[in-house]
Amino acid sequence: MAELIKRAGPMQLRNPLDDSFAALIRSIMYQQLAGAAATAIHGRFLKLFAEALSPTAVLALPVGAMRTAGVSGPKEAAITDLARKVADGTVPLGDVDSLSDDELVARLVQVRGIGRWTAEMFLMFQLRRLDVWPVDDYGVRKGWTLTHGKREMIAPRALQAEGEKFRPYRSVAAWYCWRAVENIVLPT
Repeated sequence: MAELIKRAGPMQLRNPLDDSFAALIRSIMYQQLAGAAATAIHGRFLKLFAEALSPTAVLALPVGAMRTAGVSGPKEAAITDLARKVADGTVPLGDVDSLSDDELVARLVQVRGIGRWTAEMFLMFQLRRLDVWPVDDYGVRKGWTLTHGKREMIAPRALQAEGEKFRPYRSVAAWYCWRAVENIVLPT
């Protein structure tokens, strides 16, 4: 891991958005899409709002507006469910900083289209939590496997145990695992 850190340089994260609701919408938009496609669809989606993006504004959109912007049916259903649950208080977002990771994950996974992985990415990239260890993330598993010169992909359960040595900075270790997959060639 030390060689990887040396090659990749200091950890750098994109700036978090000002609003948790907007951050979760962005996460839903980017699920299972290539970056350029997701960026284009997300941009068209944001143009649907004359004022600010909010749960009320999403719920007020005319039927078909999201689809016209290129949002798929499942993503539209997830975005609408998020807006509805934030608006009715089922999934409040005003207190996210005060919740534990587990409490916040439990709250967010009530929303259609938001699973554990999306909640963990929200914790890491929006809230900047330093001790998130997304063991089901393919990139983290692959990066760990590459970094440790293993032939077979590490299983989530085994990766969970390996992550304990990085507590309370497992998010940092995950970030370096992603770098190993992206562009850091390790000596064999």
